[in-house]
Amino acid sequence: MSSDWRIPPGIQPRPQDYDFDLERSLASVLGLSASIPADAFTAETLGRERAGHAVLIRDDGIALTIGYLVTEASSLWLTTQDGRVVPATVIGFDGETGFGLVQALGRLDMPALPLGDSSQVAVGDEVVIAAAGGRRRSVAAQVVMKQEFAGYWEYVLDEALFVAPSHPHWGGTALIGERGELLGIGSLQLQQEESRHGSAVNMVVPIDLLKPILADMLRTGRAARPVRPWLGLFAAEINGRVTIAGVIPGGPSEKAGLEAGDLVVGANGVAPKSLAAFFRAVWKAGPAGTSVPLQLLRDGQPLEVEIASTDRALLLKRPVLH
Repeated sequence: MSSDWRIPPGIQPRPQDYDFDLERSLASVLGLSASIPADAFTAETLGRERAGHAVLIRDDGIALTIGYLVTEASSLWLTTQDGRVVPATVIGFDGETGFGLVQALGRLDMPALPLGDSSQVAVGDEVVIAAAGGRRRSVAAQVVMKQEFAGYWEYVLDEALFVAPSHPHWGGTALIGERGELLGIGSLQLQQEESRHGSAVNMVVPIDLLKPILADMLRTGRAARPVRPWLGLFAAEINGRVTIAGVIPGGPSEKAGLEAGDLVVGANGVAPKSLAAFFRAVWKAGPAGTSVPLQLLRDGQPLEVEIASTDRALLLKRPVLH
């Protein structure tokens, strides 16, 4: 992204509109840049050079971001609001929520943003989508939806936050609530052409999903819960039917012979009518390593396959402490 970009003045947050110290809260948001090895599993799908944001959540240099920015990173840098660049390392990633944790390897000399209570967020609440660089790169927004979200990459949130107007550089942004607390981390921009909220919204991962797993992530790098089976596929929901949109090279679905265009009519004994229902049926089969049965239609012909699932983390490069 360009180094001189800024949000249009009309939607920048104004300090007088909030009951907390806006400038202090915005100072907790860092720029983040990551480099990924050429042979990394995610290099082709997510890119080798990634940029976004992270939010300092502890005074000891622990920052929270969205995990796809830092997955398999071989080098990582954080940039403070005053332009200082500090090396960092990845210390945790949780595939279920999408959160990533990084540790600054130098002094940041900036305030940590306290964690808020995302369960208390209501549609209509005024919020700030904060990016590194202060007010000129942040958006005064509103919560427009709270609802389930299913991502084509085997990802489901029971209740995500959706805010508008959207931030153009959303990855890892801080969703700051009316008390100046962190309510979530920006993950995606979604087009909502038929919505009264405009052409796009940001999907935000609620901060309450971090609280039960934070101690585990700090200690071991991942949450202490059974690992979900991963199939290595992309799926789409079209008119209440789930279709395979693609398979990841080297993943379990490719090895099992799945092809783009296969129609899913059964998964682990369930006939899924939505993307979320499909993924949840897969996860109910058992932990990672479980064989997951799928019933498909390919060119109108029935086909049954067994996919030997895996733990996706086993395919990823581990972070290297610099």
